Amino acid sequence: MIVSSAPGRAGIVGNPTDMYGGSVISCSTVKRAYTRIFPSDALTLEVGGQIQEICRESDLCMKGDYLDVARAILLALDELFSLDILESGQKFHLQAHTEIPMQAGLAGSTALVISLFGAVLAYLGFEMNPYEIAETAHHIEFEHMNVLCGFQDQHMATFGGLNFMEFREKERMIQDVDEPYAVIEPLAPYIGPLPFILAHTGISRNSGVVHRSIRDRWLDGEREVVGGYLRIAHLARLAKKAILAKNWEWLGDLMNENHAIQRKLGGSGPSNEELISTALENGALGAKLAGAGKGGTIIALTLDPQRTGQALRDAGAVLLEIASSPGLTVERKGNPLFRGVKAILPNGS
Repeated sequence: MIVSSAPGRAGIVGNPTDMYGGSVISCSTVKRAYTRIFPSDALTLEVGGQIQEICRESDLCMKGDYLDVARAILLALDELFSLDILESGQKFHLQAHTEIPMQAGLAGSTALVISLFGAVLAYLGFEMNPYEIAETAHHIEFEHMNVLCGFQDQHMATFGGLNFMEFREKERMIQDVDEPYAVIEPLAPYIGPLPFILAHTGISRNSGVVHRSIRDRWLDGEREVVGGYLRIAHLARLAKKAILAKNWEWLGDLMNENHAIQRKLGGSGPSNEELISTALENGALGAKLAGAGKGGTIIALTLDPQRTGQALRDAGAVLLEIASSPGLTVERKGNPLFRGVKAILPNGS
């Protein structure tokens, strides 16, 4: 039996410029998505409590339910390895679930994709390095599931940790041979405990919808959007310096400016603004959207977590734990196949 898991993520500074060739600093969440695969008499998919036996090609068509994640991955296998899952005669039972709140701005759906993809690769004996896993997962979401998203989510679910990420020359999202890999720089080893709180509004939203409206404006060259996202990407590069210096006041200012730009562009909402104001009025040095907005989750930088956290609870938020947790982890019957980035590099290096 194969067992895998992958974390969600919270954008600290820079989001959503991962869709626009920008820079982002992001941290993984404690909550994760989980998958297990074991031999079976039939090819069966089970995701989020929904279950289906795959018997014919039409069973792999997208239907708008939880099982689409697994269907898309099986379809992608034919592109990657010329493996027709039905013709190959592969039979297994795939089970997946997530403890990450869905549509909460924490990349819960992508964590599920990475967890499923890692498990299927291991079960079928295919190897990929972490950059290939993240890039392929983005292709699966963008091409097979019609999800408009940047590259932050897939890389954070694969690599885990606290990372500074560069997505230069990836704004086209074509993913051809001329598009470079992202640059991933781990920051966690240099700073110790993280002074952040995640607060979920309880409101769901579809990040693809939020992104699509602003992206259309960016593609049209709207000066405010283009200039705003260039500035946000620069804030992330400055935030790397602030984090490494443990200059939390400066980092808080950068987070607040990041959010002010995104708010002005229409990427926030009343529930977000209420929690952000509550955090800032109760000890937080900075607060902003952790994801795309219009609901979802905020991240607050605070040196007084008890005061800030209690105020957010009193405002109706659900607090979620943020930590520099491992990325994609895959095990076979309790024996690690790979855990985090180092072990999934080729030849176990």
